[in-house]
Amino acid sequence: MSCFFIYVDRGVKMMRPVSGREEYLRLRDGGEQVQNLKRIRSGEVGLKAALVQMNYSCLPNADGTLKGSRTASCSVGMDVDFKAPDGLAAEQRQAWLAERMAAVPELVMAKREELGLLMLERSATKGYHLVFRRRPELSQEENLKWASELLGVKYDAQAKDITRVFFTTTAAELIYLDDELFLCSGAFAMRPQGGGDLQSQGAERITNPDTRGSRIINSAERCGVNSAERCGVNSAERCEYPKEYHGIPFTDILKRYWQLNNAGFEPVEGDRDTLTFQLASDLRHICGRSFEWLDQVIPCYNGFPLEEKRQKIRNALQSKYEGFPLRLRNVLDSFHVTEKTEQTAEQPSNPCQKDTSPEMPPKKLPALIKLLTSRTPDIYKAAVAHAVFPPLATHLCDVRFRYTDNVEHEATLMNCLMAGTGSGKGCIDEPIRHIMADIKRRDTENLRREAEWKKDCQKKGANKDKQVRPEGLVIQMIDPDMTKPALVTRMDEAEGHFVYVKLNELDLFEQLRGQTGKQHFQLMCLAFDPGAEYGQTRIGTQSVTARPVCRFNWNACTTVQKGRRFFSRVLTDGPLSRINFCTIPETEIGAEQPVYGQYDADFDEQLKPYIDNLVAARGLVECPQATRLAKKLQQECAEFARLSQSETYWNLSHRACVIAWLKACVLYVANGQRWERSIEDFVRWSLEYDLWCKMQFFGADIDAVNSEAGRVGRRGPRNLLELLSDVFTMDDARRVRRQQGLDTARAGNMVSTWKKRNYVVQMADGSFQKLRFKGSESGK
Repeated sequence: MSCFFIYVDRGVKMMRPVSGREEYLRLRDGGEQVQNLKRIRSGEVGLKAALVQMNYSCLPNADGTLKGSRTASCSVGMDVDFKAPDGLAAEQRQAWLAERMAAVPELVMAKREELGLLMLERSATKGYHLVFRRRPELSQEENLKWASELLGVKYDAQAKDITRVFFTTTAAELIYLDDELFLCSGAFAMRPQGGGDLQSQGAERITNPDTRGSRIINSAERCGVNSAERCGVNSAERCEYPKEYHGIPFTDILKRYWQLNNAGFEPVEGDRDTLTFQLASDLRHICGRSFEWLDQVIPCYNGFPLEEKRQKIRNALQSKYEGFPLRLRNVLDSFHVTEKTEQTAEQPSNPCQKDTSPEMPPKKLPALIKLLTSRTPDIYKAAVAHAVFPPLATHLCDVRFRYTDNVEHEATLMNCLMAGTGSGKGCIDEPIRHIMADIKRRDTENLRREAEWKKDCQKKGANKDKQVRPEGLVIQMIDPDMTKPALVTRMDEAEGHFVYVKLNELDLFEQLRGQTGKQHFQLMCLAFDPGAEYGQTRIGTQSVTARPVCRFNWNACTTVQKGRRFFSRVLTDGPLSRINFCTIPETEIGAEQPVYGQYDADFDEQLKPYIDNLVAARGLVECPQATRLAKKLQQECAEFARLSQSETYWNLSHRACVIAWLKACVLYVANGQRWERSIEDFVRWSLEYDLWCKMQFFGADIDAVNSEAGRVGRRGPRNLLELLSDVFTMDDARRVRRQQGLDTARAGNMVSTWKKRNYVVQMADGSFQKLRFKGSESGK
């Protein structure tokens, strides 16, 4: 390996290899990296130390530490900086630097082959970093001098130690990257300095049209040989990888993995081939797809020969790489659930099947959600955490986000709280009131202006000198007792802002039902769909005629019975999937009264920076972390839908993923366009919670509508593969579908899909053997 990530463990600077291009780019854009770089280039040079650090010139010590290492890797990192001559005026100095900075990329790329270039990036301040192939006959400093003379540029004389770290910039600052950077030294040794015939050296060049660089793969790596063996590194010198993942020891992860996926039994001689392959396939997602790291983490279960275990790891690394596995996600999530009580029992296969709603991440919430729920009793926190998003999003104006399908969305968020009578649905009132306080102040002034204009019109009757309606009457908070003309007028005059309403009772929407009796449901659909218009055309001169873009966010409350009755005629027409639902758990008779905290001036002061960030944002906001998260959530929902064969879950999940993604984008903007890992954990829970509510409240009714026989189905989809034995026949598959009320004619398609996804393999006798799922399988 030649590229190493620098991190701090208990105060000691450590290093570990970067597994490949994907991880390298992820590290470059992770955390606050992008924002810090912007601030550094705006003059906050002191933030440079907060950037991700890399080393390209040495191998770590046996314990992973950087300091004191004496072994050089197969590449050399070089820092090229420019210092303008003394005596130049400010403008002359800038011109001098700009001229030399502009010349470097072309100069380096022209010498790319001769230099053996592996990476070129612009540094955070006034220069470049480049990495080139080490000439083994030269020392570190001699390599730097050789490259300096070849390129005709000076290198940083202070950066001649092999333990030199580089403050890394973002992926956008990369000018050139060759995947050879992430290979072991054996790959370099096999490649001639001058280029030469790669095929005769046992290597092949694979060019990726989507990237700037190429990757050199030698024959040893294609066979999956241990990189320590390829490099000639003995066991005492082999890299030690992290023994924890986000603070959870891998030994604990393995123990919990078998508890949730194999009834607590570790692999034995009869199943250790399949289960070790399964384990390696899952763990590669958190072990950097590194053979050595997996080899360190995965034990030889019950006398499994070392080389056979390693072969299973190699096979797993070569298998199709898909989204984050649900088995592993449930294992990691279980550590959050069991902070207070150690959990050893089997987990339900899907949050939609639980009797209680998924538990909110208890440890670390996004800072804004933590603040907004800080005065809320625990029983209401989940409801508040969902209900705050429509009013938060209402502060955004002319802000767009690009979804995974390349369609731009605004933060169109609608929330309905469904809970029992007297359950405390008013818990959302104070957080919403404080979020909307600044909008209400402006609305109050504009309402006063509108009232004066109306009074003036009444005085002058039909006179021609009657004043025209004032401009700039942006009024975002509308009265629940609204008519369609009033709503259209508010949207038309909003100047690109959202209008917002909070309904204490959901059925207040019915005064917008119109002649068809469904226009209020049409409004809900239009409010969610990008760019949809809402309005009316009238002949009369005094009538409202307008068709503005429908920017309409809202909160509503209702009981479960009323909510089910309200939506009963449109279960499959679209409104349900566009709304975010939440609830409040039932309490025991005689339970103590929940006590709220104070929503005081201190609360408002802490809230203000987030509101200011939302108000200040404009234009298309790119959040790559939110996009990557949306893709993960889509894959996880798709995997469970394939296993459960629940069309209801599958159909609801599409827009539920969009809603969850929009929440991530709102949190990102409110946080000053800085991403936090806690946002991902919160949004994943938010999606699970939303789908749980929809399946609990409406799942059986939707199933009944979709079923020709009017079957009342289960409220939560089941993982059908769980219900089958480890070896099953097509008749077994039909039987399970019949028991779940599903069409048996589609059993063949279902099993065919499982085969394509490597969930099962067909045996010689026509039966099917589970591959990826053993015993009670965890699902989405």
